[in-house]
Amino acid sequence: MQTGLQPAYEDIKIRPKQQEGKEVSKEGQGKTLMLYRDSGVDIERADDVKKKIAQLVKSTFNKNTLTEIGAFGGAFKFGDKILVSSTDGIGTKVILARMMNEFEGLGHDIVNHCVDDILTLGALPLFFLDYYAGHTIDNKVLLPFIKGATDACRENGVVLIGGETAQLPDLYKEGDFDIAGFIVGYVEGRIIDGKGIKSGDKVYGLPSSGLHTNGYTLARKVCFEIKGFTPDTYIQELEESIGEALLKPHVSYLKFIKPHISKIKGLAHITGGGFEGNISRVLPEDVDCVIDTGTWEVPVLFKLLQEWGDIPDREMYRTFNMGIGMVVIGHRVEGSIEIGEIVEGKGRVKLEGLRDS
Repeated sequence: MQTGLQPAYEDIKIRPKQQEGKEVSKEGQGKTLMLYRDSGVDIERADDVKKKIAQLVKSTFNKNTLTEIGAFGGAFKFGDKILVSSTDGIGTKVILARMMNEFEGLGHDIVNHCVDDILTLGALPLFFLDYYAGHTIDNKVLLPFIKGATDACRENGVVLIGGETAQLPDLYKEGDFDIAGFIVGYVEGRIIDGKGIKSGDKVYGLPSSGLHTNGYTLARKVCFEIKGFTPDTYIQELEESIGEALLKPHVSYLKFIKPHISKIKGLAHITGGGFEGNISRVLPEDVDCVIDTGTWEVPVLFKLLQEWGDIPDREMYRTFNMGIGMVVIGHRVEGSIEIGEIVEGKGRVKLEGLRDS
């Protein structure tokens, strides 16, 4: 099976949206529209809890803490150096991997996701630690996962310096497992903190390889419950099985961003929360970011998920990356396309071109 593990990112392109073209049909008008919370994930509730957690976390900060709560990573001054760290997981993509008995890509997912998170602050990765917990230690799962992680670490110039493997049969059912990662990097020169973003700056997007590591609870509900697919169901429009399309690993943007770090004003990794939830994390309070959703061709996978699940436009752009994995503000990088601009405002993200705005 082709998993897309090879670092041939050149195969992933953003196609400017054609002015004339046929949209995927919007069947089932009049049915109840599906939202992310209908699949069990409530973003508003999570955001409310995070605000309460932030009050506790901030009480531990000291003079060396350089970032506020809400950044993609935490920056800490250590002598004359600036270290940046981040931790994350893969979410319910692990369930899909288990359904397909394909685990190597998960190693790429967690490493690349963490690399991209600290990259938004202008940090280059140093070392990575992994966490694997499950009902038991299954070498058919763990070893492919570690192979994928070590491959991704080498591709990103990262040392996999340690980790934790936990057997928790009282916590996880048989066959269940979860994965997380922790990364530390450093900043050469200045932190990319978004403070220099101003009205008139252009906004660019770098393409994703697919869902990356977000939206899988909703995607699985749509594909395997509503449509009744199995992972090996071949989808003509995708020219591959639905499982292959969904399992494509997360992209690392390091080699595209690194040569331009000194010129970039802001970076947003489009993960959970979509465009509005992530771009707003890097905006000053006196500007808005206007994204023209008609400037790129949304990949077919997202169109099909929307059609099959009867999901509103705004919910799609809040849940999925819609084909844009990293947003770059103030400087164009190789492989990117202009998707918006910065205007005077109040720190908001505005999506133009949505049908349910």
